[in-house]
Amino acid sequence: MIAFFGIILLRYFLVAGATYGFFYAPLSQWFVNHQRPHRPPSWRIIGHDIKLSVLSAAVFALAAALIFSAYDQGFTRLYTDPYRYGLWYLGLSYGVVLMLQDTYFYFTHRLFHHPRLFPWVHQGHHRSRYPTPWTSFAFDPLEAVVQSLFLMGIIFTIPLHFITLVAVLSTMTVWAVLNHLGTDHLPVSFPHHWLGQWVIGPAHHSIHHLKYTVHFGLYFTFWDRLLGTQDPKYTDTLNIFRSDNTGGNGRP
Repeated sequence: MIAFFGIILLRYFLVAGATYGFFYAPLSQWFVNHQRPHRPPSWRIIGHDIKLSVLSAAVFALAAALIFSAYDQGFTRLYTDPYRYGLWYLGLSYGVVLMLQDTYFYFTHRLFHHPRLFPWVHQGHHRSRYPTPWTSFAFDPLEAVVQSLFLMGIIFTIPLHFITLVAVLSTMTVWAVLNHLGTDHLPVSFPHHWLGQWVIGPAHHSIHHLKYTVHFGLYFTFWDRLLGTQDPKYTDTLNIFRSDNTGGNGRP
């Protein structure tokens, strides 16, 4: 477990740290989009996010240790031969897991915003109203447990090659960091190409940190669109962020 903890924590500091260093360092301030509200990052909030991320890393490390223990005992559906189900299955299983994880995340995330649950499982993550890459894995311990249960459950139900599992974990890490990048460090048009209407990016998730009652997805906007939790003004970036003070009141 200690080895897994070190690996997970190192991955967090490398990916989040490199992204933060590129977009937030003094030499990168030319990249800031001043058409959007710009909030210099608070070191107090960043410190809080890092503390929560370390706790989350411990939870994920325990989950990884349990997964590998179950694999050693032959209880999982993980496999090592890429030709066992065919090479085509590697890509198919990767896409299926992302869609299932997005669905799981949407409904658990929306549940966490219930007023009775929010203070216990999700409030820590929302200390960052204007998130940075350090916010990406700043989960309250109970939320980290719930999120780790997805991967622990999926390896018992769907055949997954280890390469596919690593690809899912890598996608989750990179996606989480980018989604917490904020929008003032990106071009205005970045979230609004045709694919951006269906895939969650920094603009989409930043609105969630401001308004709390919209945008609960992880990778895709499908569930937000289907269940009415998509901000109707999402496609008009400037209007959204000019009126963001009407929603982010520090409550779920």
